[in-house]
Amino acid sequence: MCAAYLVGSIDFGVILPKLAGVDIYSVGSGNPGATNVLRAMGRGAAALVVFGDVAKGFCAALAGDLVGGEAVGFAAGFFAVAGHCFPLWHRFRGGRGVATTGGMTLWLEWPVAAVLLPVWVGLVSLTKRASLASLLCAVVLTPCFAAFGARGWSLVWAGAASALVLVRHLPNIRRLISGSEHGIEEAA
Repeated sequence: MCAAYLVGSIDFGVILPKLAGVDIYSVGSGNPGATNVLRAMGRGAAALVVFGDVAKGFCAALAGDLVGGEAVGFAAGFFAVAGHCFPLWHRFRGGRGVATTGGMTLWLEWPVAAVLLPVWVGLVSLTKRASLASLLCAVVLTPCFAAFGARGWSLVWAGAASALVLVRHLPNIRRLISGSEHGIEEAA
């Protein structure tokens, strides 16, 4: 699980902007997530961040699943998400964990990913709020895993990942309630 956490701590939302001379912590919302990278650097950079963050969750879940079975895959996926949210390499200042959770989901139950990705994209297209789409997907993630057959510790770890994503979105929830949440491409 330490390895999954350390892999999760590799924050592409910090590394890619830094390579381009951008301190992502000092622009926009200051969050090293794909949405802030999108606002600061454009779609290409944001797509690379999403790819890297999804790959972290995918690889951690894959390794855990192959070594110890599905529940260990979910645990490793959770630790990758925790690493993304609280990265050792970046002073524990990480993102919200959505794409890394998506990578975990993609490996462990790809039909759930196939259902939730279009829901996420549709909600973002409709509302222009990535946070709203991410929150909805986090709320329904564990029930979706259960509907597709996950049981026991697998659901506990999936629930922990969902809860972490929800907790990391508390500032977004406050802004959504107050009506001050920025759109996906609006300056924060």
